[in-house]
Amino acid sequence: MIDMERPSFDELEARYGPPVGVEDARARWGSLVRAARDGTTTLITRERWEWAALVPLSQVSGVLSGLPVLSLSTARAKLGDLVRQAAQPYDEGPVLLTRHRSPVAALISARRLLGRPATRRRPAAEELLAEGRTITLAGGPLGGITAIARDRDGEVVATGSGDTAAEALRSLGE
Repeated sequence: MIDMERPSFDELEARYGPPVGVEDARARWGSLVRAARDGTTTLITRERWEWAALVPLSQVSGVLSGLPVLSLSTARAKLGDLVRQAAQPYDEGPVLLTRHRSPVAALISARRLLGRPATRRRPAAEELLAEGRTITLAGGPLGGITAIARDRDGEVVATGSGDTAAEALRSLGE
């Protein structure tokens, strides 16, 4: 039996902030997708009771293969329909959003986030530096860049890696 009762999203608003309307999300689509890629969840609403969440891939549980896939430009154009689809009570699961065929984020039903424990916010490079820590960048043994953050005593507090220095800094603490 399908549960037709609308859930209260107060918990999600407290955790992720107020939802963004579909038209506002379309206008800010590029920055919202970048934020999702960097670990931020954004709530998107249509007609006040249909809610979806633009989430980083780390929020999608299970195997990614076999999930519906849409390019970012197609998802932007069909965002209202995608939010409505995600808000349906039978909840078909996440939709992967891709850039040049590589998954970068996902759109899921906001209901899936209810009751989940709050995710630990990963430390940003600026926060680590503001706390008096140091960050060292080095070439990795197999190529790429490694970032290591240490406290004043020299203890490692976060590490990250990527193909570029920006990716390595962004991945600190993952």
